[in-house]
This record gives sequence, structure tokens and C-alpha cells, in this order.
Amino acid sequence: MGKRLLIVSTLDSSQPFGAFTRPFYLGQYLTEHFDVFQLGLDCSSIKYAPFISIGSRSLKSYIQTIKKCIEDFCPDIIYAQETLPGLAALISLKLIKCKKPSLVLDFHTFSAYEYWMRLFSVANPFKEFVQCIKTYIAQGILIFSGSPIIAAGDSIPKLISQWYGKTPQQIYSIGNGVTEDLLNTGSFLEKDPYQAFRPAKIVVLIAPKTFQFPSNDMSVLMTIEIAKYLEKHQQKIHFVVIGRDSNDILAPIPSNISFLGFLPKRETFLTHLKYADIALLPFSKQAVAGGARNKALDYFASKKLVVSTPEGLRGLEEFRHLEHLLVTGYSTEEVASTLLDAASNIDKYQSLVDTAYTLITEKYSWNARAQNIAEILIKVSHS
Repeated sequence: MGKRLLIVSTLDSSQPFGAFTRPFYLGQYLTEHFDVFQLGLDCSSIKYAPFISIGSRSLKSYIQTIKKCIEDFCPDIIYAQETLPGLAALISLKLIKCKKPSLVLDFHTFSAYEYWMRLFSVANPFKEFVQCIKTYIAQGILIFSGSPIIAAGDSIPKLISQWYGKTPQQIYSIGNGVTEDLLNTGSFLEKDPYQAFRPAKIVVLIAPKTFQFPSNDMSVLMTIEIAKYLEKHQQKIHFVVIGRDSNDILAPIPSNISFLGFLPKRETFLTHLKYADIALLPFSKQAVAGGARNKALDYFASKKLVVSTPEGLRGLEEFRHLEHLLVTGYSTEEVASTLLDAASNIDKYQSLVDTAYTLITEKYSWNARAQNIAEILIKVSHS
């Protein structure tokens, strides 16, 4: 095997979605290029490489574990994903006296911007403002450290330039990918899980409860409002939310929406996604949906007609309205009207589904993304 690569992230096997996907799948395919070791919150789902589960979001715990791993594993490169792991890796390298490995940072999101955009739409704006300041300082330290940065989307370099007045010399945009099981469009033997709701078209929303960021919460509430608006069209549209239980919802629930909860088996999740007709990305401007790009790519890969607000596509500007999907305005009425049209004329939009799928297969597999990142990591280690 070639160079040793230590991946440090907030990977949490108890929540195998959102922030989990980038370090997990990149790590899996980077084993083809490096001798990989993973550090994360809970790495128990990793079968492809040795790992240590830190079990705490404490900066001190991360630093202690990274230092020990540097001593034992002797990595040539540290690939630190997101702010906390990046800061911990940077501090650890300052503290050790042995040969220092190269450090490469990965920004899945631009957190300060996300907190700022939600400042006036959350219950506790002071808490949100404090988080905004903390993440602004933390990401600023990383940006001005001079370490190369891999950004999960073209919007991140632009935001860095706007917020810090600096464009890092070495910054590369490598977005997220999709898994092979989604790209495989073979027929499923399982029965249609939505048979009880037919002939209605099924509009699916994936919105698991995630740590810290309320974007998914906001998307669920918006979906409920859209469902209320379309409740009289139950024969045409039924909404299904994956990742939430109905007892998590405080608002009145209309009759044309079902909550399936978290589907722990991958096969069950894929079946429910495959048999849906339309996939929804209902994010308001305030949601600042950095994680939505994961869902969007999954939807495109599984050949769903996607209906999204502009925010639902942040970081995926390559996918365009009436070419790959249907992009609506932000109002409940606009999203509802687009969904009703899509459900009534699903065949009319099949060409959008096919065009999006072609683009996904050509550029957005995790294997292809890992190949891009491997080239950057090798280049950095030689510089």
C-alpha cells in the first residue's frame, strides 16, 4: 500500500445519513489509493479500514485521540472534514514534535453563513448568534492556516471570499456523490409499499432528525403546509416523510401525509425511494440546506422527478430548472401548484429525470469523487 491517510470527521454510525455520508463513502473508496485509518464519533459501521471512535464532540477529546493516532499510525496525510475535526487536527499538529504529516481540510458546509441566515427564524436567536460567531472564528482560523481546502460545492469558495476577504490559494471544489445501490436501476422484487395510497402519486421527503442544524425540521413543517393546501387532491397526491415519526410533530397533521419514521435497513429505504413518484426538497431561504445536496443526488440517482425550492439545490448549480428538475418559488402555493402539475402530468417530465440521471452517472458516483480527492491529496503530500 502507498501513503498512510488519517481521515478525521464527525462520522456517527448511529445517524447513517447527512454528515455521515461524506467521510464514510469517501473513506471506502480512498482505500484503493491509501492505507486508511478513520477517526470519528462512532465508527462502528466501518468495515473497510481500522478506526477509533472518539464518542464525544469535545475538542480536547479529538486532540488527544488525534495525537495518539499520529504517534501510532504515523500518517503521511491528515484529511480533516468539517470544523471541529479540522481545528483539532491543526492544534494537534502544533503540539507534536515528530515529523508532521500534511493537513488537508474539508468544508462540507460554511457553518457561519448557515447560522446567520437562520438568525431571525429560530426560537433562540441569541444562541444562534453565539454559534455563528464561534464557527466564524473557528473556520477563519482554518482558512488562514494556509492548509489546502476541499469544498463540497462551488458556493463555499465564494462565501469564504465574501466573509473573510480572502480566497485560499489551494481550494478545490469536490461535491458529494451517490452510492452504487442507488445507481442500480434494476427491478425490485418487493411489493409497492404505497399500494394503499394509490392511485395517488407519492411525493417523498427524506428528513431525519439531525444534530444541531434545524434545516430538516423546517422542511417537514413546510411539507405539512403544502399537504394541507393540497388535502382536497388526495386521489392525486399523497406525501410520505421518511426519517420522522408522527409523534415528533406538534402541528396538526393533514390526512394526505404519512410519517414512516427512520428506516434502518438499507433495502427497505431503497424500496420506499424506488416506488415513490416525486421527490421533494422544500427548503426555505432561512433553512440554508447544506445537507440537502445529499438528498438531491440520491433522488436524481434513483430516477425520481425532483421538485425543489432554489435553496434545495445550493451547491448543485449544475442541475437546472426544466432541464433536470422543477424549481419552484418559496411560497406554499407555488410548490403545491408545481407538485399538482407534476402529479397530473408525470410522463411529460420523464426527459428531465433521464437527463439528471445521465449527469449523475457521469460525474457524481462516490468512486469518481474519491478519485478526484485522491489526486489532490497526493499532490499536496508531494508539495
